[in-house]
Amino acid sequence: MTCRGAPANRHADAIGRYRVRWVRAVVVVLFVCVAATGCVRFPAPPSPPPVAFGVQPTPPGAETDAAREPAPNSETCDATASLRPGPMPVPAQMPQRTTMADILGRGRLIVGLDIGSNLFSFRDPLTGDVQGFDVDIARAIAQAIFDDPNTIEYRVLSSAERTQALIDHSVDVVVKTMSITCDRVDDVAFSSPYYIASQRILSTRTSGIDGPAALAGKRVCSARGATSIGRIQAIQPRARMVTTTTWADCLVMMQQGQVDATTTDDAILAGLAEQDPWVQLVGPSLGEEYYGVGIPKGQDDMVRFVNGVLNELRVSGRWQQMYDHWLSILGPGNGPPQPVYRD
Repeated sequence: MTCRGAPANRHADAIGRYRVRWVRAVVVVLFVCVAATGCVRFPAPPSPPPVAFGVQPTPPGAETDAAREPAPNSETCDATASLRPGPMPVPAQMPQRTTMADILGRGRLIVGLDIGSNLFSFRDPLTGDVQGFDVDIARAIAQAIFDDPNTIEYRVLSSAERTQALIDHSVDVVVKTMSITCDRVDDVAFSSPYYIASQRILSTRTSGIDGPAALAGKRVCSARGATSIGRIQAIQPRARMVTTTTWADCLVMMQQGQVDATTTDDAILAGLAEQDPWVQLVGPSLGEEYYGVGIPKGQDDMVRFVNGVLNELRVSGRWQQMYDHWLSILGPGNGPPQPVYRD
């Protein structure tokens, strides 16, 4: 017995067979057309947009509309003047009852830095090694104490954690793009400057931001604890500050369109720009920053020792080699900063 639905099913089967034959015919025509004449033209993909990735959540710890901070003022004190280095001891033979002897006895130099400041301190994705300009400074200090640059224990710190880590002696030194300021010398000691940076602005190429005037009403990112926050707030009071834990977070937020610009020292921004061709440094210098090695307050012997290490890097030409290797993207530079001693 034939069921009532059979004719409808046969009709549907016929339609299905027709569609299969039509699709096969189109495929054959397309294949012949491409093989014979190359006549099929697919539109070129559009240029990648400034937003490099899909929208993602705001990085953990990011804070919008950060409170106003005082602008750094290095003119109220002679912050960059340090202690004159003494005679350098033989490596692995530190004078007794000195900070360096204690470090030698422990068997490692504990260095505070981060691993998200490209060019200065970052983890190589292939080898896993921590490297960069700041890392080379730390390795030179370890070399002078142990006669081995690898005797280092790294402690990863955010910008906001640097001073406290020195106060509570959880690190021996901080080598993390740490600017020498009058506020900070109340709490910690510094070496003589080993690098001079200029604060700049990083923006996307299509943002229209070309200087501090264009930041009015814009969201501007900076790492928490950086002196760049107070300076940009003083220069452009209408900027809306967004603070994060790391500079890498600022780059991610720019890529996601969550902030309009980032501001800090040109060397750090250059490291971010190397990771994304859609961003660029813009505008004039907003002020100079003198980087120093942070040392716990009261350890004058360690200050003199580190200054001796920095002096050897300058006179030997090693500082310039480090600059050429890590920071040549900033141009030829002006050579190492010359120290000023207060004694």
